[in-house]
Amino acid sequence: MTTGATPPPRTAAQKRAEAMRTHRIAFIVMTVLLVAAPAVVYPVFMMKLMCFALFACAFNLLIGFGGLLSFGHAMFLGAAGYASAHAAKVWGLTPELAILFGTLCAAVLGVGAGLLAIRRQGIYFAMITLALAQMVFFFSLQAPFTGGEDGIQAVPRGMLFGLIDVGQPLAMYGLVLVIFLAGFALIYRIVHSPFGQVLKAIRENESRAISLGYDVDRYKLLAFVLSATLAGLAGATKAIVFQLASLTDVHWSMSGEVVLMTLLGGMGTVFGPVVGAAVIITMQNYLAQLGAWVTVVQGVIFVICVLAFRRGIIGELGNWLKKTL
Repeated sequence: MTTGATPPPRTAAQKRAEAMRTHRIAFIVMTVLLVAAPAVVYPVFMMKLMCFALFACAFNLLIGFGGLLSFGHAMFLGAAGYASAHAAKVWGLTPELAILFGTLCAAVLGVGAGLLAIRRQGIYFAMITLALAQMVFFFSLQAPFTGGEDGIQAVPRGMLFGLIDVGQPLAMYGLVLVIFLAGFALIYRIVHSPFGQVLKAIRENESRAISLGYDVDRYKLLAFVLSATLAGLAGATKAIVFQLASLTDVHWSMSGEVVLMTLLGGMGTVFGPVVGAAVIITMQNYLAQLGAWVTVVQGVIFVICVLAFRRGIIGELGNWLKKTL
């Protein structure tokens, strides 16, 4: 009785090629779903989801691939939102310039915060980012141009490139979709570049990375600034979408929320933060009638997911596929 020959084990190159194909298919499916979503889902809800998904992806770049836990990432989201809203309302900048200005402000803030924070590791790094975020919060509360507790309201959306009226919901949706997909693609490229591989090496064993001659602090700073910039892009876009910049986006609870999104979806995975953001934003939207109990329900779901899906939703799904295929 003869048996079939055992197939040879797959090489590392073959595994990478298969992973790349899977990611491409997933990206295409995600793009198609987002393009078709306005036909069945309220566009403003989808725009909010994409803004927070980009924010979560930016945070995941830092913690999931760099191993750096920030408790103050809301400062980049909120600061960029304030800068973008002020530029659009007071200076009269077009939406693309206002978003660009807010993103640049987040990048500058990221450089300053990063230079201070990367001098420490672990919980000390996290506490420094939290302290800096609280400074930004109180600045936003007291600064005259931020509007205090009222925030900056009635921000005009304007004309994109002077041609397209993004005051129309579908036009605004198209802009947010392009920004999200571009930001997601950039993060994907960063993660799979030589720079991204060094980040992973630092995350796994920083001492070994140092012994190999890598300037670890420089890589950490660059990862921190990139994450802050992309988080700022999400915040600046969100301010134009909702025509509002408020203290909610710089509050410490927003920093905790993005941690929850990332862990729930799957830290260190490419699509995990998108799924996590979708779950959290959907719960907030459809469980809003529960009032303060929304946070309790979120906490229960998070505990269940931590116990049942230790790698996050996408992490567990990917692990199951590896065992099955």
